[in-house]
Amino acid sequence: MSCIIDFPNPRFSEDIEGVICVSETEFLNPENLMHAYRQGIFPWMVENYPYVPWFCPPERAVLEFDELHVPRSLRKARDKSGFTFTIDKCFVRVIANCAKVRRRGQYGTWITQDVFDNYARLHSLGCAHSIEAWDADGNLAGGLYGVDAGGVFCGESMFHLQPNASKLSLLFLVEHLKERGATWLDVQVMTPHMKILGAKEIDREDFLDKLETTLSLELKLF
Repeated sequence: MSCIIDFPNPRFSEDIEGVICVSETEFLNPENLMHAYRQGIFPWMVENYPYVPWFCPPERAVLEFDELHVPRSLRKARDKSGFTFTIDKCFVRVIANCAKVRRRGQYGTWITQDVFDNYARLHSLGCAHSIEAWDADGNLAGGLYGVDAGGVFCGESMFHLQPNASKLSLLFLVEHLKERGATWLDVQVMTPHMKILGAKEIDREDFLDKLETTLSLELKLF
C-alpha cells in the first residue's frame, strides 16, 4: 500500500477548523510532510487520537518582516542577554524541549513520538531546521524549529529555559531569512507572543497565493 497522500486542494475545504484530511499515522513521513507544506498544509496531532489531522486553517498567521515590531523591553533584553545563536547545532534537543512546553489551554503536546521521529528525519534531509540560543556559560537557553517548504520558513514550535530566549531566537531567524531574500514567514496559528511582534492573520486564499508566489522564487534559506 502506498504511503503517499493525494491531498485535497485546501482552497476548496469547507471544514470550519481547516481540517483538509485525516490519515493513518503511517502516512506521517518526510515525503508527505514536504508535499503538505508546499501546499500550505501541516499536521497537528491530538494526543491520544490515533490518526493524523492535516490542517490548512481558514485564517493563517504570518509575520511580514517589514511589519515586525520589537517592543522596547525586548530590545533592551537583546542588548543585555549575552546570548549567542546557532543554526542546526542541536535540532533533536530543541524539538525535545518544545515537546515539554505546557501551553495555556492545551493538555499534553502535539509533538508525539511519531512527530518527533519524522521531523528529525526531515532535519537529516536538510528540510527542517532549528535555531538555538546559548548563554555565556554555554547552556542551551531556548530556541525554535520549523520547516523550509522550499523558500518559505514554516515555524513549528518555540521554547525557552531562560527569559526571552525564544523571542530572541526568532529575531535572529528573521535576520537570517532576510539576508537570503525572504520577506515573511508562516506562523500557522496566531499566538499572543507572535501578535505582539507584529504577526497578522490573512485569509487562506491570500496565504496560498502568497505561498505559491514565494515558492516560485526558489529561495535558498539555509
